[in-house]
Amino acid sequence: MKTSDFYFDLPPELIAQTPLERRDGSRLLTLDKATGETRHLHFYDLPTLLRPGDCLVLNDSRVLPARLIGKRAGGGACEVLLLIDRGDKTWECLVRPGKKLRTGAKVTFGDGLIKLSAEITGELEGGNRLVRFDYEGIFLETLERLGKMPLPPYIKAELADGERYQTVYSKVVGSAAAPTAGLHFTKELLEQVRAMGVKVCYVTLHVGLGTFRPVKAENLDEHEMHSEYCVIPQETADTINETKRAGGRVICVGTTSCRTIESWADEDGALKASAGWTNIFIYPGYRFKVLDALITNFHLPESTLIMLVSALAGRERVLAAYAEAVRERYRFFSFGDAMFIS
Repeated sequence: MKTSDFYFDLPPELIAQTPLERRDGSRLLTLDKATGETRHLHFYDLPTLLRPGDCLVLNDSRVLPARLIGKRAGGGACEVLLLIDRGDKTWECLVRPGKKLRTGAKVTFGDGLIKLSAEITGELEGGNRLVRFDYEGIFLETLERLGKMPLPPYIKAELADGERYQTVYSKVVGSAAAPTAGLHFTKELLEQVRAMGVKVCYVTLHVGLGTFRPVKAENLDEHEMHSEYCVIPQETADTINETKRAGGRVICVGTTSCRTIESWADEDGALKASAGWTNIFIYPGYRFKVLDALITNFHLPESTLIMLVSALAGRERVLAAYAEAVRERYRFFSFGDAMFIS
């Protein structure tokens, strides 16, 4: 298959720039993967689509306030975006302006009341930098005070409340972007789901910025997928295995949860506690081993994410559903509306 097979036309005004006031007030398009039938609901209607004995799998990763605005030692503003903790106070980062931030360049952040400085210690293939930070105290606390949320490039508006780019159940800090399908949940909705006999369990996948990178290869089998770190606790593995044995559905909230459990499942769909890096690339032709249904947002044209949902429901049905969402003026991408594919 070709990358161009997953293109669709999206009016720019449908790209959501800010979250809705009510998290679960977003619209919810349901898609039957067997028939292509669609319905138009709201996210607070989700319990009507679930059954006792089902299992929701959520990604509890929390977004790091990883965007730092600083000043170069020679003068001039710069930006450093933390990507991967390489240890010894060193992070792999994206930097701007790249031409001014070469090995040996020094940067300071903040207004002097909080001491944080850094030095570029290496240059990596692809343009990323190794940056060693110098600080006092706990780095995460410093980031919470100085850092900004690393919003996707298609969001131009400033975010008034950083917590709106976090899920209400986020816990393990480490993502460079939010697992956005989970942004629609409220604590009350999760309690309602549990009360009706639906199990809720958690995995962790730290979302990297590679999720926003376009597929440049013309043919899908030539695309090199980015890697992300993920964890499946034993309790989650047991819950999913029990759900499958009892005939319940495993419903992943987001493509990140899907990629996590599909990465570590045995061929028969069994899971055990696991941790490590995954670069799984799911596109049409893939046989799902664990997942039965998916809650997800609307994704970018020609992205690995629209390829994943097409693997589940079929390319033609997904593109037809997206065309319907455009006609119905759904909101797209991170702060947009959602789909339930079952």
